[in-house]
Amino acid sequence: MEEKSYEEMLEEAYKQLPSEVFKRERLEIPRATCITFGSRTFLENFKEICETLNRDPNHVLRYLLKEMATSGSIEGVRAVFHGKFDCEMIDKLIRRYMDEFVNCPICKRPDTKIIKEKRFNFLVCEACGAKSPVRRI
Repeated sequence: MEEKSYEEMLEEAYKQLPSEVFKRERLEIPRATCITFGSRTFLENFKEICETLNRDPNHVLRYLLKEMATSGSIEGVRAVFHGKFDCEMIDKLIRRYMDEFVNCPICKRPDTKIIKEKRFNFLVCEACGAKSPVRRI
C-alpha cells in the first residue's frame, strides 16, 4: 500500500463531501414591517420571519419580548408588542437572534435546529454536525 501525504488524503476527503457544504449562500431574512398604533407596535410579517429562520414563533417572541423589556403576544401572522418600537431596532434584535440561535458557531451556516437534552438546549448543525450549547430564554 502506497503512503499518501496529508494533503493528498485531505484532497480525497474534500472530494467525497457533498457540494452543498461548500456553498456560501446567505439566509435572507425579510425586513421587519412594523405599524405603531397608539401604544402598541405590530410586527406584521412575524410568522414569515420565523418561517425563514426555521424557528418556533414562541421562541422568537420570547427572545424579542425579553430584549425589548415589554410584553406582547402573537395574533395570527403578526406579533403585538406593548410600547412604541421602531422597525430598525426590531431588525437588529432579529439579526442578534439569528447570530445566537440560528447560525452555527463553527461553520456559520443557518442549517441548524435547537434540541433540548435534560435541562440544556443545544444548537445542532445539520451541515457540519457541530453541537453547541445555547442559553435559555
